[in-house]
Amino acid sequence: MLDHIGFAVTDLARSRAFYEATLAPLGISVVMEVTAEETGAGGHVGFGDGGKPYFWISDGKPASGSLHVCLTAPDRASVDAYYAAAMAAGGRDNGPPGIRPHYHPNYYAAFVLDPDGNNIEAVCHTPA
Repeated sequence: MLDHIGFAVTDLARSRAFYEATLAPLGISVVMEVTAEETGAGGHVGFGDGGKPYFWISDGKPASGSLHVCLTAPDRASVDAYYAAAMAAGGRDNGPPGIRPHYHPNYYAAFVLDPDGNNIEAVCHTPA
């Protein structure tokens, strides 16, 4: 199982603002930051909860093509709030909140493209 994931973004400040707004409904916030001065290279921002960063963005050249990252939501209302926050923060729709029965009967998810075109999903697996 994954401990954390990280990827480069084209504009760290813009992406940080996007993810701060977008991840808040999921209970995820900035828990750690490593500056360019500390690394001798680019800066890094770690999002997570309970003091544990597990979703990192950093300065650098993004990978060619887009990434797909899926985050767990505690309930369907959180998926809805994630999607609304992402749209308000400048995200692009890649699949509004709803059941995806082709995955399983309770797969409730929303898909958003971040400022770099990465597909960031929030999912809840529990029944309504």
